[in-house]
Amino acid sequence: MRRTLSIVIAVFFVFSLFAGMATAAKRGKFGKDDRHEEAKRVKFETSDKNFRMKMVMPWSKGLLFYDVAQHFCDSVRLASAGRLDIKPFSAGELVPAMQSFDAVAKGAADVGHDWPGYWKGKNEAFVAYASVPYGLDVEGYNVWLYEKGGLELMQELYGKFNLYALPCGNVGQELGLFSNVKATKVEDFKGLRVRTPGWYMDILTELGASVTPLPGGEIYLALERGVIDAAEFSSPAITYPMGFDQITDYVIEPGVHQPSCQCSVFFNQDKWEALPQDLKEIVKLAAKETQLWTEAWSENLNAQAVELLQDNVEFVKMDEETIKAFAKTTHDYLEKVKAKFPDAKKALESQEQFKKDFSTWRKLRSGIAPYPYEEFIEGNMYQ
Repeated sequence: MRRTLSIVIAVFFVFSLFAGMATAAKRGKFGKDDRHEEAKRVKFETSDKNFRMKMVMPWSKGLLFYDVAQHFCDSVRLASAGRLDIKPFSAGELVPAMQSFDAVAKGAADVGHDWPGYWKGKNEAFVAYASVPYGLDVEGYNVWLYEKGGLELMQELYGKFNLYALPCGNVGQELGLFSNVKATKVEDFKGLRVRTPGWYMDILTELGASVTPLPGGEIYLALERGVIDAAEFSSPAITYPMGFDQITDYVIEPGVHQPSCQCSVFFNQDKWEALPQDLKEIVKLAAKETQLWTEAWSENLNAQAVELLQDNVEFVKMDEETIKAFAKTTHDYLEKVKAKFPDAKKALESQEQFKKDFSTWRKLRSGIAPYPYEEFIEGNMYQ
């Protein structure tokens, strides 16, 4: 009897296994890597030509953004064994910071590195590829750019200006406002004198704040002299060396204005086309490697910087109703942007569609976060 039962169980197990395989076979392979097909038929040879290029940017040496640009240049040089040598020049060395875009577009420089939002005046859509209030985090930008058509839209936009662009570094979520006013409710922002650029400048204005887009180098003095009450600039690691914590009392969180800060590298289109295919492939890989490296490197530094910052300032959070009110004002503002600027509409609607496509999985996987064990068992479990 036992032997018969064992045989029945074994037969059932084998049947179930093959039935499962058959079901899986009906569905076919799930997902594919397009690069695999490209790599199977390499139709180009390694070039023996050497190329020297100059990179311009809005960044000064000593700023973390400059290090991101430098890392990309170093990666290209290493991977090409020096055949493509891109030399970075900081803001003002070859051209003024805010003229770097035009310099590359016109061919006066070969390559540029940027935060795309700086070019808002040329096309409103550039902000969508930089940082959107209540928009995409680092993971969101990566998925949207590489898998959901964002890169193609980005290249279409830069292409209007004779440029070839690639994502090249995301330094993570920005801090909120360094402030001498403990603003946690909507009414606290009425009349508050704030430094911030881009779309968030207009959004805060609609909420009653008095906003100015001061350059980064002028923020410290403006805070110190009381010209402004509050200011944001970037992520903790970038902000810490600027010393805002020495002259303010609070940091108002969260940084809803920039859930992440996305950068790009862009080539003059003619200079890009002149590169042999093997070097183009190296550039693409180096840009993507810089994107990955920047997230890990800067987030590690952000964690260290926050520990240092909290010695001088108190981190406070806007209450939930205020965060919702900011979100509603942001939504209404972005609807007006979309109605007025077709390229911005295209990018923002693509990002919103990605959010919807990702929403179910985001809900299912949310909850458990890797906090230290001692914190976790005390109830700090969720992201």
